[in-house]
Amino acid sequence: MKTSKNRALRRSIIMLAAIGLVAAACGSSAKSTPTTATAAPSATTVAPSATSAPTAPASTAPTATQPAGSTPSKGAGLRVAVILPSAANDLSFSQSMSDALNRMKDAGLISELKVSENMFVVDDAAAAIRSYAQAGFDIVIAHGSQYGGSLQQIAPDFPKVAFAWGTAADTFGLPNVTGYTAASDEGGYVMGVMGAMLAKGSSMGVIGPIEVGDAKLYNDGFAAGAKAQDPNVKVGVNYTESFSDTALAAEAATSFVTGGAKVLTGSSQMTVGAVGVAKNSGVAWFATNSNQTQLAPDVVVASQVYKWDVVLKQLFAKVNSGSYGGDTYTINLANGGEVIEFNDAYKLPADVKAAGAKAIAGITDGSIKTGVVGS
Repeated sequence: MKTSKNRALRRSIIMLAAIGLVAAACGSSAKSTPTTATAAPSATTVAPSATSAPTAPASTAPTATQPAGSTPSKGAGLRVAVILPSAANDLSFSQSMSDALNRMKDAGLISELKVSENMFVVDDAAAAIRSYAQAGFDIVIAHGSQYGGSLQQIAPDFPKVAFAWGTAADTFGLPNVTGYTAASDEGGYVMGVMGAMLAKGSSMGVIGPIEVGDAKLYNDGFAAGAKAQDPNVKVGVNYTESFSDTALAAEAATSFVTGGAKVLTGSSQMTVGAVGVAKNSGVAWFATNSNQTQLAPDVVVASQVYKWDVVLKQLFAKVNSGSYGGDTYTINLANGGEVIEFNDAYKLPADVKAAGAKAIAGITDGSIKTGVVGS
């Protein structure tokens, strides 16, 4: 009983520390308000040029100003709503989409943007999706693979509303559903190459949420890149079975560090807990989804940043032309949808950075394959 109480207390302390880490980096964020990330300090981007274009809060939808199903005139700003599984400024998966939508709004492609965040409860997310569609929004984005079943049921009721969801390349055969995903194994491979060089024979730890989607692709890509660089390197992978439990992520990271790991990485919103452990332990951290440098400038080496603009521009163009979906899109290093951003504050050896740049070039021109199943 005493051990159980101690474990519960320790998890509570870890959770509070993780929340404090995010709060210190991001500040507070009002519900349903998109937040643009503060630029990470002294970041250098190395990427090829684009060759193609906890209780969830209740959702509140705006009053309709345009009847559902109306087709906006070509070039007009669209009314867009997005459902996010976590905070819009989580420095992870949700922020990657929030940042992209804010850029679209700044460019005049969006006339109205509404955000429902922290929608971990699927039933709440479904209610928000339906509410936005009823309110006449042109595009409703469900940014989470857990929302696919809801879209499959709701989309047929609103044939002239465009729905999009990710990360999954599936439209369910519906003409008004767009699927989008990320070839995250590509950036993962690049990170793995550099991680193996930094580990110098020591082990590395990977913290994952649930073994699906772009999270699994990234983790598998990291392991593949590490093994390609150093066949003898040990890469441990721990899936917490949660996208949101920062305490579990911290526990997994602590276990890796205790076991001698010199490099850590991980995917999904819960990794803020693992970043805190890396920061306190002085262990190198590789990020994905968004730039996480501001969480721990001393240990974050580089971040694979999702640029969903590549998908959104194509989707918006289709909607403006009177089409509502039916396509799938993938962001990757070649089309500029994935970008590797280095933290200049981290003293990365020149040969390690050069190896990362070489891996980026090889994946982009096709001379390097990650070998990851499902990529």
